[in-house]
Amino acid sequence: MEHAEDAGVYRLRDDLAIIQTVDFFTPIVDDPYTFGRIAVTNALSDIYAMGGRPVTAMNIVCFPIRTMDVKILREILRGGLDQMREAGVLLIGGHSVEDAEPKYGLSVTGVIHPDRILFNNGARPGDFLILTKPLGTGIVSTALKGGIADAALVDRSIACMTTLNKKAAELMTQTEIHACTDVTGFGFLGHALEMAEGSRVGMRIRAAEVPCFPQIRPFVEEGVVPGGLIRNREFRQKQLVIGSDCPDWLIDILFDPQTAGGLLIALPPEAAKALLPRMHAAGIDEAAIVGEVLSEPKGIIRVE
Repeated sequence: MEHAEDAGVYRLRDDLAIIQTVDFFTPIVDDPYTFGRIAVTNALSDIYAMGGRPVTAMNIVCFPIRTMDVKILREILRGGLDQMREAGVLLIGGHSVEDAEPKYGLSVTGVIHPDRILFNNGARPGDFLILTKPLGTGIVSTALKGGIADAALVDRSIACMTTLNKKAAELMTQTEIHACTDVTGFGFLGHALEMAEGSRVGMRIRAAEVPCFPQIRPFVEEGVVPGGLIRNREFRQKQLVIGSDCPDWLIDILFDPQTAGGLLIALPPEAAKALLPRMHAAGIDEAAIVGEVLSEPKGIIRVE
């Protein structure tokens, strides 16, 4: 916990450790089945970010049973169960409480060899940085709540949030990885800065290379952004050196809080160049090399 890791790890024996995490939240889409899938994808992501394999899960459910149709709850749970089956995860129980607002998520247990755990604080100067999913899901969700997001953009965002990080994790663990984290509520730059601080390094990010939904630029320029984005930027602004050619709207996107976001991976340049085409061949189409790790200044990111 002292290193702001994505999950907790407990060694059972010399060749086996368990990884534990928990995550749940309120609906971010209207369809309950889709919400269930997104919530499970998000909860499993922390296990993948540590390099592990999720094996069991327990449901966490809050639901207003007296004021909302129980069919909605069934659809949430069905979506979650289908996503767990896709991940090869066994549902072994759970707990529910009556609440005024629906909430859903998982407590997840994964397994890993103790010598193969990936931390978010091992990045080394010279490493390349790979991001496996595009940014923008928080902005799209805000636009959806405002009734101004078109169906195609919403569908693309949902497809991103319901894509497991399973393939990306399996591929990256076949090569030399120095650090990994998943991009969620603190936004891309927030999680990158956690990695930089923990590794005592700096970073250079090529903003134009970071994958994002191109349709979200007008929303950002009009101020249609989640409150978390603003808080993320205010909290981390002093740790950025922003190039004169980097537009303000793009910096906002780099701070957009993600749900079920991609993996941010630090690895040697040659390993990155070999891993990227393998990811593309596996259907992780928007994975990209987005920057590199620097020795100085520590805890600072240059966005160019």
